[in-house]
Amino acid sequence: MLEVDDSGGGKLLHEKTTSVIIGAAFEVHSQLGYGFLERVYQRALQVELVRRGATAEIERRIQVQYKDIVAGDYDTDLIVDNCVAVEIKMLRSMTNVTKLNYSTNSKPPALRSECS
Repeated sequence: MLEVDDSGGGKLLHEKTTSVIIGAAFEVHSQLGYGFLERVYQRALQVELVRRGATAEIERRIQVQYKDIVAGDYDTDLIVDNCVAVEIKMLRSMTNVTKLNYSTNSKPPALRSECS
């Protein structure tokens, strides 16, 4: 689920950071292709993000809160610019079940936004 700015403009939150992430992910994919373990793509994406001027922290633990109660911890693959959680998934092909599972699991935890 994507978060949007409710001011009526329909703008995505963290649009600049998200654009950098998408561009970096395409670059990593075009250079490496498929077939490596997720760890390889994670490190390559971190390198590409840093080259593009972003900060990218690998496997940061985030405390998830629900109604002012700590619901648990969440280990992210990457945190970019301290505001966007990135999960890296490898797929050979995407079936309808995989698409449903991906869309269900791709909702990031509640991060306290530090970027705009």
